[in-house]
Amino acid sequence: MAAVDIAMLADPAQLWAVEFSAAHPEFGPVDEVEEFAARLGETELPSADDERLRLLGALEKLASAVAAAQVRAAAAYDDSARARRLAKGQPDDRARRAVTSEIAGALHVSPHKAGRLLGVARCLVDELPQTLAALERGETTHWRATLVVRETALLSKESRAIVDEQLAPRLGLLGDGAVEREARRIAQRLEPGLAWKQAQKATVQRRVTIRPAPDCMTVVTAHLPVAEGVAVFAALSQAADSAAVDPDDHRSRGQVMADTLASRVLGTSQAANVPVEVQLVISDQALTGACDEPAHVHGYGPIPAPLARALADPPDQHVVRQVRRLWSSPETGELVQMEARSRQFPAGLRRFIVARDQYCRTPWCDAPIRQIDHVLPYADGGPTSAANGQGLCQWCNLAKGRMAP
Repeated sequence: MAAVDIAMLADPAQLWAVEFSAAHPEFGPVDEVEEFAARLGETELPSADDERLRLLGALEKLASAVAAAQVRAAAAYDDSARARRLAKGQPDDRARRAVTSEIAGALHVSPHKAGRLLGVARCLVDELPQTLAALERGETTHWRATLVVRETALLSKESRAIVDEQLAPRLGLLGDGAVEREARRIAQRLEPGLAWKQAQKATVQRRVTIRPAPDCMTVVTAHLPVAEGVAVFAALSQAADSAAVDPDDHRSRGQVMADTLASRVLGTSQAANVPVEVQLVISDQALTGACDEPAHVHGYGPIPAPLARALADPPDQHVVRQVRRLWSSPETGELVQMEARSRQFPAGLRRFIVARDQYCRTPWCDAPIRQIDHVLPYADGGPTSAANGQGLCQWCNLAKGRMAP
């Protein structure tokens, strides 16, 4: 790697410029690489299809090389920045959080995602050098390198080196699924006891999660032990097979499986016949139909106004829905001001701020809100009010105030 001031490593684009300049001296000094990037975006595409395919391959290799440069940059910055903070007496946990937040700001991502990226970078640089080399050469992608890291996360350093040695030469021939399976297979062969222990631990951590999906749908994921998971899917498949022989049932196989899952979990023949509480953030004009400004459902996100009105006033009178309406201004979209005299945000004001902010207020962090904090600290005279309150995820609230070197 070309020599570079450590401060430059905070900017992955600058490090990529150094690496690209070293590999392609025909493009001149580092300062000219940005000009090259601009020219790349303006360059006329080849007219021949075979040249277009070659360009696609070359750009993919370039993307892998850039990812490798970011990996080295993140690890190098982590080394230097944490060492600087530790030398000044900052506890290691605070230093780690601060550095992660700084990297998140540089990459315009959430601290949680920056932490994952930094963890992958540390592993590739420190323990999987051959996998990192394959990424640098464009033989694999950053995601496939991440899969190798994930599937070997708990192995000893010696076992991880064996996986690196055996798998890295084949990465250029394997797709995402094959990389994941091969890394897991080698890891389980090397340390079967650890694999069994992790399977038992994962069983204890079984859970159900939900996340938004496009078109006002949701994805509900159940993390189940393999036997139960396979059995659940088999039962839903059997229900779909049974429905297929009914000439009056025109639902698709996927629809039958989804409906069966919902009805069996909810204990009803019709999933819609279940009492639901929906917390809507909606303007009065949208609710009355005077405008179609999208509403917001807490825990999901924006929904179209017609759907919001249907939730608030369902046509099926057998459906019982408790609607908690939180009114917003049609001009600004902001909710009504509330204020409290105490330092702690009272429950009503907390719910109000969560509904207003919806996600963590830290730039580029879209994690769920876990804590309410004062924008201007209470000790500095900041009021406990809606205007001075902000919703933060746990990470960002802990990292707040620790960013200064």
